[in-house]
Amino acid sequence: MAFSPFPKSLTAAVAAVLVGGLAVTAVTADADAQERIRWRVPIAFPSSLPSLGDNMNWVAEQLEMASGGNIQLRVAEPGELVPALELTEAVGQGQVDAGYNWVGYDQGRIPASPLFSAVPFGLEPWEYSAWWYYAGGRELAEDIYGDVNVHPIFCGITSPETAGWFREPIESLEDLEGLRIRFAGIGGRVLQALGANVTMIPGGEVYQSLERGAIDAAEFSLPAVDQLLGFGQVAPYDYFPGWHQQFTALHLIVNVDTWNGLEETTRALFNLACTAGVTNALAKSEAQQGEIIRNFPENGISAEELPQEILYELYDVTQQVLEEEAAADEDFARVLESQRAFREDYNYWKTLGYLPRDFLDNVRAREQDQ
Repeated sequence: MAFSPFPKSLTAAVAAVLVGGLAVTAVTADADAQERIRWRVPIAFPSSLPSLGDNMNWVAEQLEMASGGNIQLRVAEPGELVPALELTEAVGQGQVDAGYNWVGYDQGRIPASPLFSAVPFGLEPWEYSAWWYYAGGRELAEDIYGDVNVHPIFCGITSPETAGWFREPIESLEDLEGLRIRFAGIGGRVLQALGANVTMIPGGEVYQSLERGAIDAAEFSLPAVDQLLGFGQVAPYDYFPGWHQQFTALHLIVNVDTWNGLEETTRALFNLACTAGVTNALAKSEAQQGEIIRNFPENGISAEELPQEILYELYDVTQQVLEEEAAADEDFARVLESQRAFREDYNYWKTLGYLPRDFLDNVRAREQDQ
């Protein structure tokens, strides 16, 4: 037996310290060996907006901590480096290495982009996530955006938007005719088909436009975001459900050449951080809305539901618009087909696995009647 001048307990402690020191040295060496990333990352929405704009800051913090400071992303507010509506073009051309974007803004250049960002009567947030990760969504997006030299990473998603803030109540389809409304994406085309005068203005200009009477209504984001921007002060009728945007997906878009030049471990860290970002943004957006809506009355805001007949008409026109877009663009058609096929299969699970949405309301009503 080998002789040791130290007690067994002390010998074990020394060994542990030595092993621990070697482990720390190895980790430090690995950290030193990692490539260092220093990117300016412009975002599409102000970082002051909860879930919608602040998620990229959270992702950047996680990346910096996980990489031991080797990956540092400096978030740039909208318009600081490039215009918010031109993020994809700037990334593809290499003006910036990456951006955090709502790719629906690319509709004019990439017709299929709205299907990756927000679809009227489309997938709910967790459905979209399942489709993206496990049913071909990611591969379709990488293929389509690869044509403009952009690598998209699913990096955030939020709850449904409201159907819009209105200065006057909406009681029938006739109330939409001639209505001057700020609306984005495919939903705007649907409202146009029903006679509304649709305009697309930045979120930062919506309040002033409503206040001046330049528009009669507007949609932008979640109740927590919209109320922060003051919409309820000038358009007190907030309508639900957000038929036009059941999910709002956000992506970290990276220049393809930049992405391909990264080490495999670095790419893995980006993917991990963005997957966490999806969970973070959705959890935060789901957590905030109930309290906001509960306090609507004391702020002079009325939460309203769109009449069923209006929703049916919006749905029918949406299907017509989607078919027109699919007929005009091959990429749009294959993404739409993919989402519809996934949804059809998923529906078997969705309708059986979850309680009906009105179940708890019916339970409460039943208890009150007893």
